[in-house]
Amino acid sequence: MATDEPTQSKSRAAYDWIRARISRRDYTPGYRLVLGAIANDLGMSVVPVREALRQLEAEGLVTFERNVGARVAMVDESQYRFSMQTLALLEGAATAQAAPALGADDLRRAREINEQMTETLGHFAPDVFTALNHEFHETLYAACPNRRLLELVEAEWARLGNLRSSTFAFVPGRAQESVHEHAEILTLIERGAPADEIESAARRHRTATLDAYLEHEHAAS
Repeated sequence: MATDEPTQSKSRAAYDWIRARISRRDYTPGYRLVLGAIANDLGMSVVPVREALRQLEAEGLVTFERNVGARVAMVDESQYRFSMQTLALLEGAATAQAAPALGADDLRRAREINEQMTETLGHFAPDVFTALNHEFHETLYAACPNRRLLELVEAEWARLGNLRSSTFAFVPGRAQESVHEHAEILTLIERGAPADEIESAARRHRTATLDAYLEHEHAAS
């Protein structure tokens, strides 16, 4: 069956444009996404915009309401909490399993990333810090021999990206603690600490970020 490549290309462009604005919180939770207005901004018809919104709906970033239309999805705090708890378990295990396979170059790269994260603290940009944070952790768990476990870790990272563009935007003070904990995890790996010790440290690191966020939300409510 033939496909309409120009329409697909426009749909992808609309998807990227809308998703970027949701991630930057230009479009905040509950914001109404008007098809015609977005199409005019992008210089295209409403058809590819509608397709883009349906894709974003499938990812949980957009909802459709009868007689209202499309809106940016409200953040479900329970989903965020459960994803963070799940990632703590999965990533802790993957990091521990990967540790014996990490070479000097891997550990050097992880330290370089952590140093970059430290350098950003003086002119803090949550999205930049979050991207480096993902790169740091990926460097440590990518060598995990359990490929299914790796798939689950990456799926939870992607899910968190949809639920919250950057936790550090809400708890910037947590960033400095985070880089110190990264250094501690690296030290454990470098000295060949037992797997359960590495797993526990990686898990505590993840749950500490969740705890900081929940404390912030409770204080704000």
